Amino acid sequence: MPLDEPGWWYRPGSAPAVVRALRPVSAAYAWAVERRFRKTKPFRSSLPVICIGNLTVGGTGKTPFAIHVAETLARLGERPVLLTRGYGGRIRGPHWVDPERDTAADVGDEPLLLTRIAPTLVSRDRAAGARAIEAAGSATVIVMDDGLQNPSLVKDLTLALIDAHRGIGNGKVLPAGPLRARLAFQLAMLDAIVVNRPPGAARDANLDWLGSFTGPILSAAPEPKGDLDWIKGARLVAYAGIANPQRFFALLQELGGDLVATVALADHHAFGAKDAKRILDLAASRDAIPVTTEKDWVRLRGGGGPLAELATRSRTLAIRAKLTEQDGARLQDLLSSALVRSRRRPA
Repeated sequence: MPLDEPGWWYRPGSAPAVVRALRPVSAAYAWAVERRFRKTKPFRSSLPVICIGNLTVGGTGKTPFAIHVAETLARLGERPVLLTRGYGGRIRGPHWVDPERDTAADVGDEPLLLTRIAPTLVSRDRAAGARAIEAAGSATVIVMDDGLQNPSLVKDLTLALIDAHRGIGNGKVLPAGPLRARLAFQLAMLDAIVVNRPPGAARDANLDWLGSFTGPILSAAPEPKGDLDWIKGARLVAYAGIANPQRFFALLQELGGDLVATVALADHHAFGAKDAKRILDLAASRDAIPVTTEKDWVRLRGGGGPLAELATRSRTLAIRAKLTEQDGARLQDLLSSALVRSRRRPA
């Protein structure tokens, strides 16, 4: 579980007194989100906008899926640009991510991964970001990473990812539960839902609520990329500062790794010298290889001393989203239809 979330969010029926006490706060939060949508006049970009978001806080595998969407669009002959708020970075933007100069402290960790696939712009103001992409003149479509609950930009296709093993938890809105807004309100904004099924759990969470959604429901799963032979039988110290570190650890075990120690950190954790020394000492004492996610590794870049040593010694496991052939074709149809609809609307 993510370390910065209350465990009872994902145990429906637990902590009932806390949930009741937080009900007024949750109602106020949900009201504020919906009021923002009613009061905001969104900007319509001249480019098609594909939005990929979450119904809940925490990880659902959204970044690998955003990469998959950008790659699919490129195969369709499009020139996608990724638009993200740059969570965890100091730059508000609009700012084009430069992987040679920018660090995670500047732009956040996810943009540094996204820019490997396509040009990536960081902008807290999504409308300003869309204008900057238009002004650059090279893009044919915008892929908006996150932003389902952001009303400032009109979306031509909106997809939401759900972690099959976590679902929507107790179904309550923040802070009584993990939902970012009322479920019915969010479902009404969606064109399709993607259920991500990572390894490490025997069965799915309760997903009966999907029956109230009338749009397409696709399935995806994380797929490791690159050379994997080194993992099988290797003694590993795995560390991760993502929303659900256990998902990463389970995948390493599924690939045959011998996890002699694990270090679970909070999502977007800013690594310090003490963290790095702790992991290096663990690896040395267990005669093991430090291994982490690509997202964690980019947060080590730019550091010196133990951080630089950890970055050099660590292996990474690249993750991409995998869809069945049928659902891959359905996704491609959704993207193609959205592009056609956007380009047919009056200027």
